Amino acid sequence: MYHRFLLAIAKIRLLRLLVAITCSSLFSISAFAANSIDGIRVWPAPENTRIVFDVKKKPEYKYFTLSKPDRLVIDFNNTKNTVALKKLAANDPRVKLFRSSISKGKTRLVLELAQSYQLTIFPLAPAGQYGHRLVLDLYDKNRTDEAKSKPKSNVGDIIIGIDAGHGGEDPGSIGGKGTYEKRVTLAIAKKLQKLINKEKGMKAVMIRSGDYYVNINRRTSLAREKHVDFFVSIHADAFRTSIPSGASVWVVTKRRAESEMAKWLANREKKSELLGGGGGVIKNTSDSHLALALADMSKEHSLGVSFGVANNVIKELKKITKMHKKTPQNGNFGVLKSSDIPSILVETGFISNHREEKNLTWSKHQQRLADAIHRGIKNHFLAHPLTGSYFASVGYKKHKVRSGDSLSVLAQRYNTSMSKLKAINNLKSNALRIGQTLKIPRTG
Repeated sequence: MYHRFLLAIAKIRLLRLLVAITCSSLFSISAFAANSIDGIRVWPAPENTRIVFDVKKKPEYKYFTLSKPDRLVIDFNNTKNTVALKKLAANDPRVKLFRSSISKGKTRLVLELAQSYQLTIFPLAPAGQYGHRLVLDLYDKNRTDEAKSKPKSNVGDIIIGIDAGHGGEDPGSIGGKGTYEKRVTLAIAKKLQKLINKEKGMKAVMIRSGDYYVNINRRTSLAREKHVDFFVSIHADAFRTSIPSGASVWVVTKRRAESEMAKWLANREKKSELLGGGGGVIKNTSDSHLALALADMSKEHSLGVSFGVANNVIKELKKITKMHKKTPQNGNFGVLKSSDIPSILVETGFISNHREEKNLTWSKHQQRLADAIHRGIKNHFLAHPLTGSYFASVGYKKHKVRSGDSLSVLAQRYNTSMSKLKAINNLKSNALRIGQTLKIPRTG
């Protein structure tokens, strides 16, 4: 009986010891885990992979790289990882595997890499829907930073750069029903791409073709590398209330364009390719006044084309949606800063407006918006074709009707037919009025 009593006492003491050890361990883990990794998002892109670590508090971290094999090691101090790592690298060409370990009060994440990459890593403070983050960018080493002066492969095509706003971990504005702007802009951009590529004499270049982020400065650099003639950035507007609605079209402010031009002129030896057709003269001339005049001509031409296309796009958008602004607006948008590339930014509607949020997610409405943008761009370059382009031979010029003009007289003068004149000008009768502007088909 006494032995059983001693055995029972021993079991109780052992149980208390186990409980104490467990509590101590839990306390240690709790003390260690002052911070936590609550999410890891991997965004592969053609030139880079962005990895975003969502952390509970501002991260304390150190990192270093290893070779043979290539690895990136990140040590998070006083942090526990709550994210499953097994499938994170499944669709990424640059990261082969994520693995982690815990040692001496820190979580170590090891990224096994396909090769060596250019690396940037930086923390971000809470903003919008996001809390604290640590952002990691892996860039391909063969990535170029500026356009090289190469001729277009096909001088007959007008190259249209299509920029779907936001992307990747940057969702843009978010509608009341959870619609992400980045998804709307990409859907419209892809529809616009198909329309432009079907149009003889035009070719589309996508700045972003998937759900990944492209740096604002890189967007214009990519446009130059692809020899873009015109650049259109697609967005969806938002406001703090759901009342505002309607589309709008924006062009860069003259002050922003002049500021960028001044920077380029200050370093014109390296930046002459950004200053248009006179770049060679701008680079080599010792006459600063001549360089300024040529650059100013390039800027004024670019702004003129931008406003011309903006007006044409607004004209087409009016037919299919409400307009928030009925004339082109000036904006200090970074994506429109390049004075050497004519460009517009199209706000396709207010994602913060309940009705328009629904429309912006509707494929049929997205198609209508893409159709309108396509027609607006096409109509401008038909009326003002680029030298050497296909449109220069099949486009049209303008004629202002004067006293004595008639459809038959004009058809004979311009070597075309009355039916073609009526069709291209959407005329329902043969009647003309003095001062009316007609489009005249080009015959060669």
